[in-house]
Amino acid sequence: MSEINASGSADTDFDLVIVGAGFAGLYMLHRARGLGLTARVFEAGGGVGGTWYWNRYPGARCDVESMQYSYQFSDELAQEWQWSERYSPQPEILTYANHVADRFDLRGDIQFDTSVEAAHFDDEAGRWRIETSDGGTWSAQFVVMATGCLSSANMPDFEGLDSYRGETYHTGHWPHEKVDFAGKRVGVIGTGSSAIQSIPIMAEQAAHLTVFQRTPNYMVPAHNAPLDRTYEAEVKADYDALRERARIRPGGIDIEFNLAPALDASEAERRQKYEKKWAHGGFGFMGSYGDLMLDGAANDTAAEFVRGKIRDVVDDPAVADLLSPHNVFGCKRLCVDTNYWQTYNRDNVTLVDVSEDPIERITPSGLCVNGQDYTFDAIVFATGFDAMTGALLKIDIRGAGGRKLSEKWAEGPKTYLGLAIAGFPNMFTVTGPGSPSVLTNMLPSIEQHVNWISDCLDYMRQNGHGQIDSDQQAEDDWVAHVGETASLSLRATCSSWYVGANIPGKPRVFMPYMGGYPVYLEKCQEVVANGYQGFALS
Repeated sequence: MSEINASGSADTDFDLVIVGAGFAGLYMLHRARGLGLTARVFEAGGGVGGTWYWNRYPGARCDVESMQYSYQFSDELAQEWQWSERYSPQPEILTYANHVADRFDLRGDIQFDTSVEAAHFDDEAGRWRIETSDGGTWSAQFVVMATGCLSSANMPDFEGLDSYRGETYHTGHWPHEKVDFAGKRVGVIGTGSSAIQSIPIMAEQAAHLTVFQRTPNYMVPAHNAPLDRTYEAEVKADYDALRERARIRPGGIDIEFNLAPALDASEAERRQKYEKKWAHGGFGFMGSYGDLMLDGAANDTAAEFVRGKIRDVVDDPAVADLLSPHNVFGCKRLCVDTNYWQTYNRDNVTLVDVSEDPIERITPSGLCVNGQDYTFDAIVFATGFDAMTGALLKIDIRGAGGRKLSEKWAEGPKTYLGLAIAGFPNMFTVTGPGSPSVLTNMLPSIEQHVNWISDCLDYMRQNGHGQIDSDQQAEDDWVAHVGETASLSLRATCSSWYVGANIPGKPRVFMPYMGGYPVYLEKCQEVVANGYQGFALS
């Protein structure tokens, strides 16, 4: 097997093909260029930004604070970029992604409006053969799947969907032009993060908004505001210190984390702690006590505190009860909201519970629930994503011996470190299943993966290796470890998209690694220090 060829033999021949031009794909391209590799990025959308390109629904914004949701690889970039709000809105994050693409002159190696349809490993040539939606065929020694964890929109197969005569929208594929709901009757299906962000804004526009809720969600307030320039200056004066603090937190976010058990505090002390965290807003609430995701009784104290907040805000006790979750607090991704519960005090908003009586069908004029017809001018599907595996399984990926990824993952995703898949040589996944990914601050997790992959490619070149594949036993051991770690946490007790519960027929496997960001970093470093332990290099 030859070393990495840094020149490329033809226009269709590359050292590296990268699938996706979101934050992972952009940085992977930047690192590949720095290594002198020829690379091509294929992006299904018409521009860069990944999830921030597609998710343009009203109110879309990041749930990680702006000063922590950014690239770390360039000090100059970090210093020159200025965020406008504590939590950045989607248009601003998309502007940032475009700024990065322009600042580092990345567009020349990105092919937009082109999806990858197939990627087959050629055993004899030791290269990947890639087919794209424009009819192109390409060859690459390496493939990096930068397809994103939340990029495959889930549209439930409702009976009668094609019969509906009104407007339809999905929050994950929102139109680029402005959508005006003024004077319209609007139905929203779903109450996950996208719905929670968009419902307050749509309610201000629509003549009437009807929300169909299967499962209520816990949330904490964002308390969003213009970014404090004094705070910004303090962070920029020592950005490294903030990032180092974040690296030792389980979620890779710099939040104050109290390791003490919740039940060791008195009820009054807990109330005071929760109120303080609530007043500050954001994910920091999860750091109130160290055992909230480990001890059911401890978790109950936080859950009841939040349910009390719902009762305080929502005027109608019956509606407040419908909005109150009774599952484990934090077992689904915690939502960060602005005026969501307050929206149900509006006269033009109705909440319909479909937990026991699901939506029967979509009709030409709206939809039917429990024998009752609802008429709408527009229906918004806030029905989430086929998370973590959906985008990969949409591609016809075949590894050594022609084995299909869909067959290998028939009982659930199996990876080594969320970075590689045994039997699929020279293919890497950025924030794949089996990595902390969606349980962390995504940008640092993305950068860590891209850096690991890039350093691996450099190591291979320096040592004359042309092929790498994860060992089956190493993969089996990692999958077992991911499962064992998940079983220790209350997060594994919920029917959430973490386990694929929102997708009919999807294997129920807890997909992200729950051991925490610092533990995962240490494991990745250990693998490298031991000569890429668990990988076969040839």
